[in-house]
Amino acid sequence: MPPARDVSVYSVLSALLTYPDEALLQAMPELQSCLSASHQVQLAPLFAVLSEADDLISVQEQYVATFDRRPVHSLHLFEHIHGESRDRGQAMVDLREEYFRHGLVLDTSELPDYVPLFLEFLGQIPPDSAAALLGDAIHVLARIGDKLSESGNPYATVFAVLRELTPIAPQPLPEPPEGDMEESMVTFGPQADGTEPALRARTQTSQPIHFYETDPRHMPAASGSTSS
Repeated sequence: MPPARDVSVYSVLSALLTYPDEALLQAMPELQSCLSASHQVQLAPLFAVLSEADDLISVQEQYVATFDRRPVHSLHLFEHIHGESRDRGQAMVDLREEYFRHGLVLDTSELPDYVPLFLEFLGQIPPDSAAALLGDAIHVLARIGDKLSESGNPYATVFAVLRELTPIAPQPLPEPPEGDMEESMVTFGPQADGTEPALRARTQTSQPIHFYETDPRHMPAASGSTSS
């Protein structure tokens, strides 16, 4: 691992959200040292769970129960916005091309909207670009964090830190649409013949990434609403 001063907070948060294995648990002190004092305090509940675990299997079972068995905690961004609709496929295409535009070639079986992958990407691009993308995604990330907080889950602390890394205030989002996404809409990874899709540089303006159906920052206030 690079010196602590060279490790982005996004990379640390990404690691904390990945499926725990022995190497991750052993890296807890090093990951903690990469953070500011305030972030160490915020993340202390999660570091305690992962650092003091006596049984790796129980930690892994907790992770699966948290993220794989609870759709409201899903670590796939667009699932919270587009559900399984066709729009989710196009949103992932746009996000993948954003990765390509910054020189990141995906060497993983994970979908582009997987939160740990997205955070690792933010840690490798210029701060201004990372801030803009985080501001766009924070509404979805905050929703995941709120759902985790409701059950007192220590993983909620990761999303609390993310909220502090952007001045954009998270806004409520509509429930994702229901429906099956057409499998033929988009294919990620190798094609049927085992070859990777050709990467083509865009000559036109890149498409926006739709982290939400309608930007909540531009939505009119609901009639009769009052400030808390």
